[in-house]
Amino acid sequence: MLELRSHLPTRASRKPPLLFIHGGCCDAWCWEPHFLPWFAARGWPSYALSLRGHGGSGGKDTLLMAGLDDYVADVEDVAGHLDTSPVLIGHSMGAAIAERMMATHPVRGAALLAPIPPTGLFPVAARLATTHPDYASHMIGFDPMRIAEDILKALRPFYFSKRVDQAILTEAIAHLNGESPRVLFDLAMRLHWAEPQGNSPVFVMGAAGDQIAVPADVEATAAHHGVQATILPGMGHMLMLEPEWEDAAKALATWMGKLD
Repeated sequence: MLELRSHLPTRASRKPPLLFIHGGCCDAWCWEPHFLPWFAARGWPSYALSLRGHGGSGGKDTLLMAGLDDYVADVEDVAGHLDTSPVLIGHSMGAAIAERMMATHPVRGAALLAPIPPTGLFPVAARLATTHPDYASHMIGFDPMRIAEDILKALRPFYFSKRVDQAILTEAIAHLNGESPRVLFDLAMRLHWAEPQGNSPVFVMGAAGDQIAVPADVEATAAHHGVQATILPGMGHMLMLEPEWEDAAKALATWMGKLD
C-alpha cells in the first residue's frame, strides 16, 4: 500500500488534479505544510504520495532492490486511480521520475522543481565531493535511524536556508528516510534522461541558494526540454518548506493557469 495525502477544494472545480512526487530520503509530508492546502484552496485537487519504502508506504523491507522504474510504477498506480490525468509536480529525484514517465508517454503536464540535470547524479555528487567533502563523508552510510547532531548541522545548509523555522526542521527530521542505492545508481547512469514523447507542457524551477541542484543544473534541464528556467532568489533545495515557499507556489500556479 502507498501512503497518499490529499487536500481537496471545498467547491467543485474544473481544474486538473495535481500529483506531487517527493525527492530522495524524504516522503509525502514535505508537501503537507504549505503546497497541498495552498493549491487545494485555489481549486486544484492536490495529492502527494510516499514512494515505496518511504513514509507510511509499504516496501521498506525491499527498498534496497527498488529501481527508478519501480518508483515510476508507484506514481503510475496512483495517477491511474484519480478521476482524470494529473499534472505531475516532482522535486529533485521526483522530477527525475516525472521525466522518466515523459520519456515513455505524454503526460498532462510536468513541473520539475530543483531537478537532477541531464548529465545525471554523478557529476552532482562529484562536485559536492570536491567542493564540500564534509557533505560526501556524512552522506556515505547515511542512516536516518541513527542521526548525530553534527551530521544534521553539516547537512542542513545543503537542503535548507538559515531562515527555515525550527518547527519545520524538527518535523522534517522525523520524516528522513533511507534511499535505494539502486535508484541512486539509476540516476547516476542517467536513466531519467531521454527525449520526451509528445509535447507535454513542462515547467522547470530552481532556487538561487540551492547547493544540490544549482542554477546551472536547473537551466540545463530547462534547455533539454526547450523551456526557460525559473530561478527564484535565495531559498534552499527544499524550496516547498522555505519561508518564501509561496513565491514558488505562485510561479507554479501561474504556469498551470496556462494549461488547457
